[in-house]
Amino acid sequence: MAKYLVETYYTCTFKVNHYLDDINEAELENLEKRDDGKFEVLDVKLDNRKTKSLDPKNKVIESNKIEVITETDTKSPTNVKNVIKSINTTKEKTGKRFSMPDRRKGYIQKATIGDHKVYLHTGEYEDGKIGEIFIDTSKEGELVKALMNNFAIAVSLGLQYGVPLDEFISAFVGTKFEPSGKVHGNDRILSATSILDYIFRELAISYQNREDLAHTPAIGGNDSMNNEDQNSEDQNQLLKIVKDITSKGFVRNNYKKNLVDLSDVKISLKGKK
Repeated sequence: MAKYLVETYYTCTFKVNHYLDDINEAELENLEKRDDGKFEVLDVKLDNRKTKSLDPKNKVIESNKIEVITETDTKSPTNVKNVIKSINTTKEKTGKRFSMPDRRKGYIQKATIGDHKVYLHTGEYEDGKIGEIFIDTSKEGELVKALMNNFAIAVSLGLQYGVPLDEFISAFVGTKFEPSGKVHGNDRILSATSILDYIFRELAISYQNREDLAHTPAIGGNDSMNNEDQNSEDQNQLLKIVKDITSKGFVRNNYKKNLVDLSDVKISLKGKK
Protein backbone atom coordinates (compact mmCIF):
# COMPACT_ATOMS: atom_id res chain seq x y z
CA MET A 1 0.00 0.00 0.00
CA ALA A 2 1.41 3.36 -1.03
CA LYS A 3 1.47 6.13 1.56
CA TYR A 4 1.03 9.80 0.77
CA LEU A 5 1.57 13.02 2.64
CA VAL A 6 -0.79 15.91 1.92
CA GLU A 7 0.45 19.38 2.82
CA THR A 8 -2.09 22.21 2.90
CA TYR A 9 -1.14 25.88 3.20
CA TYR A 10 -3.64 28.51 4.37
CA THR A 11 -3.56 32.27 4.77
CA CYS A 12 -5.95 33.60 7.40
CA THR A 13 -7.14 37.11 8.09
CA PHE A 14 -8.57 37.65 11.53
CA LYS A 15 -9.08 40.23 14.23
CA VAL A 16 -9.10 40.11 18.03
CA ASN A 17 -11.46 42.25 20.11
CA HIS A 18 -10.27 43.25 23.59
CA TYR A 19 -12.54 44.98 26.08
CA LEU A 20 -10.67 47.29 28.49
CA ASP A 21 -11.90 49.23 31.49
CA ASP A 22 -9.13 51.78 31.10
CA ILE A 23 -6.79 52.65 28.25
CA ASN A 24 -3.16 53.51 28.95
CA GLU A 25 0.13 53.08 27.17
CA ALA A 26 1.24 50.11 29.25
CA GLU A 27 -1.89 48.10 28.50
CA LEU A 28 -1.73 48.96 24.79
CA GLU A 29 1.87 47.78 24.53
CA ASN A 30 1.09 44.40 26.14
CA LEU A 31 -2.29 43.97 24.48
CA GLU A 32 -1.12 41.38 21.96
CA LYS A 33 0.17 39.12 24.74
CA ARG A 34 -3.24 38.88 26.43
CA ASP A 35 -5.40 35.84 25.76
CA ASP A 36 -8.75 37.25 26.91
CA GLY A 37 -9.77 38.67 23.55
CA LYS A 38 -12.54 37.42 21.26
CA PHE A 39 -11.11 35.83 18.12
CA GLU A 40 -12.98 36.52 14.87
CA VAL A 41 -11.98 35.03 11.50
CA LEU A 42 -12.59 37.36 8.56
CA ASP A 43 -11.54 35.12 5.68
CA VAL A 44 -9.54 31.96 5.04
CA LYS A 45 -7.59 31.50 1.81
CA LEU A 46 -6.46 28.08 0.62
CA ASP A 47 -3.13 28.95 -1.01
CA ASN A 48 -1.68 25.64 -2.05
CA ARG A 49 -1.97 21.91 -1.51
CA LYS A 50 0.80 19.41 -2.24
CA THR A 51 0.60 15.63 -2.25
CA LYS A 52 3.88 13.79 -1.79
CA SER A 53 4.35 10.05 -2.09
CA LEU A 54 6.26 8.44 0.78
CA ASP A 55 6.96 5.42 -1.39
CA PRO A 56 10.35 5.90 -3.11
CA LYS A 57 9.13 3.94 -6.14
CA ASN A 58 6.41 6.49 -6.89
CA LYS A 59 6.98 9.97 -8.20
CA VAL A 60 6.17 13.10 -6.23
CA ILE A 61 2.68 14.43 -7.03
CA GLU A 62 2.05 18.15 -6.64
CA SER A 63 -1.42 19.53 -7.17
CA ASN A 64 -2.13 22.83 -8.84
CA LYS A 65 -2.47 25.96 -6.77
CA ILE A 66 -5.95 26.43 -5.42
CA GLU A 67 -7.31 29.73 -4.20
CA VAL A 68 -10.54 29.83 -2.26
CA ILE A 69 -11.58 32.89 -0.31
CA THR A 70 -14.28 32.34 2.26
CA GLU A 71 -15.70 35.10 4.43
CA THR A 72 -17.00 34.21 7.87
CA ASP A 73 -18.50 36.39 10.54
CA THR A 74 -18.36 34.66 13.92
CA LYS A 75 -19.60 36.49 16.97
CA SER A 76 -18.42 33.80 19.39
CA PRO A 77 -14.75 32.96 20.04
CA THR A 78 -13.36 30.29 17.73
CA ASN A 79 -10.03 29.17 16.27
CA VAL A 80 -8.56 28.69 12.85
CA LYS A 81 -8.73 24.90 12.90
CA ASN A 82 -12.48 24.84 13.50
CA VAL A 83 -13.05 27.40 10.76
CA ILE A 84 -10.92 25.45 8.28
CA LYS A 85 -12.74 22.25 9.22
CA SER A 86 -16.13 23.87 8.61
CA ILE A 87 -14.91 25.26 5.29
CA ASN A 88 -13.76 21.83 4.14
CA THR A 89 -17.12 20.35 5.18
CA THR A 90 -18.94 23.06 3.22
CA LYS A 91 -16.77 22.40 0.17
CA GLU A 92 -17.64 18.71 0.30
CA LYS A 93 -21.36 19.53 0.36
CA THR A 94 -21.07 22.01 -2.51
CA GLY A 95 -22.19 20.53 -5.81
CA LYS A 96 -24.36 17.83 -4.25
CA ARG A 97 -27.63 17.22 -6.04
CA PHE A 98 -30.75 16.58 -3.97
CA SER A 99 -32.78 14.33 -6.23
CA MET A 100 -36.55 14.43 -6.27
CA PRO A 101 -38.52 11.57 -4.66
CA ASP A 102 -39.98 9.01 -7.06
CA ARG A 103 -43.52 9.88 -6.00
CA ARG A 104 -43.87 13.63 -5.52
CA LYS A 105 -46.40 16.36 -4.96
CA GLY A 106 -47.05 19.34 -7.22
CA TYR A 107 -49.72 21.01 -9.31
CA ILE A 108 -50.59 21.90 -12.91
CA GLN A 109 -51.62 25.43 -13.86
CA LYS A 110 -53.21 26.07 -17.24
CA ALA A 111 -53.28 29.62 -18.57
CA THR A 112 -53.57 31.46 -21.86
CA ILE A 113 -51.19 34.29 -22.77
CA GLY A 114 -52.54 36.04 -25.83
CA ASP A 115 -53.66 33.12 -27.99
CA HIS A 116 -51.08 30.68 -26.62
CA LYS A 117 -51.85 28.06 -24.00
CA VAL A 118 -49.20 27.40 -21.38
CA TYR A 119 -49.20 24.46 -18.98
CA LEU A 120 -46.93 24.74 -15.93
CA HIS A 121 -46.18 21.51 -14.04
CA THR A 122 -44.33 21.61 -10.71
CA GLY A 123 -42.74 18.94 -8.52
CA GLU A 124 -42.11 19.32 -4.80
CA TYR A 125 -39.96 17.73 -2.13
CA GLU A 126 -41.58 16.15 0.91
CA ASP A 127 -41.29 19.44 2.85
CA GLY A 128 -43.19 21.34 0.11
CA LYS A 129 -40.16 23.07 -1.43
CA ILE A 130 -40.20 23.20 -5.21
CA GLY A 131 -37.63 21.02 -6.98
CA GLU A 132 -38.62 20.88 -10.64
CA ILE A 133 -40.82 22.46 -13.31
CA PHE A 134 -42.13 21.41 -16.73
CA ILE A 135 -43.40 23.82 -19.36
CA ASP A 136 -45.75 22.80 -22.18
CA THR A 137 -46.93 25.23 -24.85
CA SER A 138 -49.33 25.09 -27.79
CA LYS A 139 -49.22 26.76 -31.22
CA GLU A 140 -45.46 26.75 -31.08
CA GLY A 141 -42.95 25.12 -33.41
CA GLU A 142 -40.78 22.19 -32.47
CA LEU A 143 -37.79 24.47 -31.90
CA VAL A 144 -39.58 26.65 -29.36
CA LYS A 145 -41.05 23.63 -27.56
CA ALA A 146 -37.63 22.00 -27.36
CA LEU A 147 -36.06 25.19 -26.01
CA MET A 148 -38.78 25.58 -23.36
CA ASN A 149 -38.46 21.95 -22.31
CA ASN A 150 -34.69 22.19 -21.97
CA PHE A 151 -35.00 25.55 -20.18
CA ALA A 152 -37.30 23.85 -17.65
CA ILE A 153 -34.76 21.06 -17.20
CA ALA A 154 -31.99 23.62 -16.58
CA VAL A 155 -34.10 25.43 -13.96
CA SER A 156 -35.00 22.12 -12.31
CA LEU A 157 -31.35 21.10 -12.08
CA GLY A 158 -30.51 24.48 -10.57
CA LEU A 159 -33.22 24.05 -7.92
CA GLN A 160 -31.99 20.54 -7.10
CA TYR A 161 -28.42 21.78 -6.73
CA GLY A 162 -29.51 24.43 -4.23
CA VAL A 163 -30.05 27.57 -6.30
CA PRO A 164 -32.71 29.63 -4.47
CA LEU A 165 -35.97 30.19 -6.30
CA ASP A 166 -35.59 33.91 -5.59
CA GLU A 167 -32.60 34.05 -7.95
CA PHE A 168 -34.67 32.73 -10.86
CA ILE A 169 -37.54 35.06 -9.97
CA SER A 170 -35.36 38.16 -9.97
CA ALA A 171 -33.70 37.07 -13.22
CA PHE A 172 -36.79 36.28 -15.32
CA VAL A 173 -39.67 38.36 -13.96
CA GLY A 174 -40.08 41.33 -16.30
CA THR A 175 -38.55 39.72 -19.41
CA LYS A 176 -40.29 40.89 -22.59
CA PHE A 177 -40.95 38.86 -25.73
CA GLU A 178 -43.93 37.41 -27.56
CA PRO A 179 -46.37 35.93 -26.72
CA SER A 180 -47.40 38.54 -24.18
CA GLY A 181 -50.50 40.40 -23.07
CA LYS A 182 -53.56 39.42 -21.06
CA VAL A 183 -53.53 36.22 -19.07
CA HIS A 184 -56.66 34.07 -18.81
CA GLY A 185 -57.05 31.12 -16.47
CA ASN A 186 -54.98 32.39 -13.54
CA ASP A 187 -56.82 34.09 -10.68
CA ARG A 188 -53.76 36.03 -9.46
CA ILE A 189 -52.04 37.12 -12.69
CA LEU A 190 -53.93 39.22 -15.24
CA SER A 191 -51.14 40.11 -17.67
CA ALA A 192 -47.58 39.11 -18.49
CA THR A 193 -44.82 40.49 -20.68
CA SER A 194 -43.67 37.00 -21.71
CA ILE A 195 -44.08 33.32 -20.91
CA LEU A 196 -41.10 33.44 -18.53
CA ASP A 197 -42.51 36.51 -16.81
CA TYR A 198 -45.80 34.67 -16.24
CA ILE A 199 -44.19 31.40 -15.08
CA PHE A 200 -41.95 32.95 -12.46
CA ARG A 201 -44.67 35.30 -11.25
CA GLU A 202 -46.82 32.21 -10.66
CA LEU A 203 -43.99 30.40 -8.85
CA ALA A 204 -43.22 33.49 -6.76
CA ILE A 205 -46.84 33.82 -5.64
CA SER A 206 -47.33 30.12 -4.96
CA TYR A 207 -44.04 29.28 -3.24
CA GLN A 208 -42.63 32.60 -1.98
CA ASN A 209 -45.82 34.51 -1.01
CA ARG A 210 -44.72 37.37 -3.29
CA GLU A 211 -47.95 39.34 -3.23
CA ASP A 212 -46.15 42.28 -4.83
CA LEU A 213 -46.01 40.31 -8.10
CA ALA A 214 -49.75 39.48 -8.08
CA HIS A 215 -52.39 41.61 -9.77
CA THR A 216 -55.29 40.54 -7.54
CA PRO A 217 -55.46 40.24 -3.74
CA ALA A 218 -55.31 36.88 -2.03
CA ILE A 219 -58.68 35.15 -1.79
CA GLY A 220 -60.08 34.76 1.72
CA GLY A 221 -58.19 37.47 3.61
CA ASN A 222 -54.99 39.41 3.83
CA ASP A 223 -51.53 38.39 4.89
CA SER A 224 -51.91 39.79 8.40
CA MET A 225 -54.68 37.30 9.08
CA ASN A 226 -52.47 34.51 7.78
CA ASN A 227 -49.64 35.60 10.09
CA GLU A 228 -51.96 35.71 13.10
CA ASP A 229 -53.22 32.20 12.41
CA GLN A 230 -49.79 30.79 11.60
CA ASN A 231 -48.93 29.80 15.17
CA SER A 232 -52.25 28.05 15.71
CA GLU A 233 -51.97 26.26 12.36
CA ASP A 234 -48.54 24.89 13.15
CA GLN A 235 -49.82 23.47 16.43
CA ASN A 236 -52.80 21.79 14.85
CA GLN A 237 -52.05 18.15 14.14
CA LEU A 238 -54.70 17.87 11.46
CA LEU A 239 -53.27 20.81 9.55
CA LYS A 240 -49.81 19.27 9.83
CA ILE A 241 -51.11 16.11 8.17
CA VAL A 242 -52.74 18.22 5.45
CA LYS A 243 -49.46 20.04 4.83
CA ASP A 244 -47.64 16.73 4.48
CA ILE A 245 -49.97 15.37 1.80
CA THR A 246 -51.01 18.57 -0.01
CA SER A 247 -49.06 20.49 -2.60
CA LYS A 248 -47.80 23.75 -1.13
CA GLY A 249 -47.93 25.45 -4.49
CA PHE A 250 -51.47 24.27 -5.23
CA VAL A 251 -53.04 25.76 -2.08
CA ARG A 252 -50.59 28.72 -2.05
CA ASN A 253 -49.98 28.22 1.70
CA ASN A 254 -53.69 28.76 2.48
CA TYR A 255 -54.12 25.33 4.06
CA LYS A 256 -56.74 26.46 6.55
CA LYS A 257 -58.94 28.13 3.92
CA ASN A 258 -58.79 25.05 1.67
CA LEU A 259 -59.54 22.60 4.47
CA VAL A 260 -63.07 21.17 4.68
CA ASP A 261 -64.28 20.18 8.15
CA LEU A 262 -66.17 16.85 7.97
CA SER A 263 -66.32 16.23 11.73
CA ASP A 264 -70.12 16.72 11.84
CA VAL A 265 -70.83 14.56 8.79
CA LYS A 266 -72.19 11.12 9.63
CA ILE A 267 -71.98 8.38 7.03
CA SER A 268 -74.04 5.20 7.26
CA LEU A 269 -72.11 2.14 6.08
CA LYS A 270 -74.99 -0.31 6.52
CA GLY A 271 -75.89 -2.20 3.37
CA LYS A 272 -79.32 -3.01 2.07
CA LYS A 273 -80.98 -6.15 3.35
